[in-house]
Amino acid sequence: MITNSSGAGKDFTPIDISHFYDDDTKVERNESQNGIVILTPKQKNLVDELLVRMREVDAERVDIITERIKDLEHLAASVARFPSLLERHDLAGGIRTPQSLIDSLIQHQDEGDTTLQLPSKAILGKGFLVAKIHTFSSLSKQSKRIKAPDRLTQDFQMETITMMFSILAEDVYLNLIRDDSQPMEFRRQWALSLLLLWEYRNDQTIESAAPVLQTVWTARRRLAPAFGTMMGTSELLLISIQMDEQWIQFIKQKLGENGVSQAMEEFLFGISFEQIQELRSILKTKGISAIGRDEVSSFLGEHVKTDAGLDYRDFYSLYTVRRDNARARERMNLPGPHKTLEDYFIQYITEKNKEKQDHDSFAEY
Repeated sequence: MITNSSGAGKDFTPIDISHFYDDDTKVERNESQNGIVILTPKQKNLVDELLVRMREVDAERVDIITERIKDLEHLAASVARFPSLLERHDLAGGIRTPQSLIDSLIQHQDEGDTTLQLPSKAILGKGFLVAKIHTFSSLSKQSKRIKAPDRLTQDFQMETITMMFSILAEDVYLNLIRDDSQPMEFRRQWALSLLLLWEYRNDQTIESAAPVLQTVWTARRRLAPAFGTMMGTSELLLISIQMDEQWIQFIKQKLGENGVSQAMEEFLFGISFEQIQELRSILKTKGISAIGRDEVSSFLGEHVKTDAGLDYRDFYSLYTVRRDNARARERMNLPGPHKTLEDYFIQYITEKNKEKQDHDSFAEY
């Protein structure tokens, strides 16, 4: 239960944590080791199918894979020994409750790395998730090696990518929580989502957003935009055609905002806002209408990695560059996007979910 212990003199209605889960997530919680989801039902089915196929062509490797899964179970059990973030505890530093953690996340506005500010369980759980990501990446390669159906290999890859987005989601939630221009209701909701992510290493919002962002990333790479006007209009239209309704509505409603459009350009072109501005000026001065990706470095006079593969590590690496640049601009009050495209998209999803909840509640009367 979440109760008030902040001492701020405000009363909060106790909320059952299970209220924030749908039926499917409750099932997944039953599959967990004292909280952390080791394997979701879908992931367990994938591993079981791979092992069945592996026994027919490489029986010795079955034991290796089985031991690796056991290692994940041991890691999860170790993390679970630390106090739950969703319960009240009398710790060495004093009483800690979910509400006090939420208050701390909202009130903490110091700059710099927050690693030493976060609960031990959050840090350890992230290590577990990284190990799980590497495990599933390895399993996808094994699936391909034994010539398992493409469907199985692709499912392993998608699970790996979705887990990578869960790590990314931590950064996104922390960025949004610290944005005091956002409604307090949203900031508390993001803080609670972060606690749930830390506790179970599973997040419903990012599970729905991950396939969309992954499709955008894949389409972005295939399109190989020409760096001309640097507006990316044609590329964006081609990407949007391939997307679901949620992404299309995000583009329609939010692209007119400077921050969103600038963050979108950084995502599409793979270079920073500052580099985009410089390149745009150079092309205009030289009277050049368009150049290709492989020419960007020579025009800017520095090595720039404008393209990346479909590997989940490439996606996360380039995301962290955009994230750090955005944070630096905000800290120094510089022009350009102060959030990443992922920040804006998760914020949009939250806004739409709130509108739907309000509409559903109104419809009941």
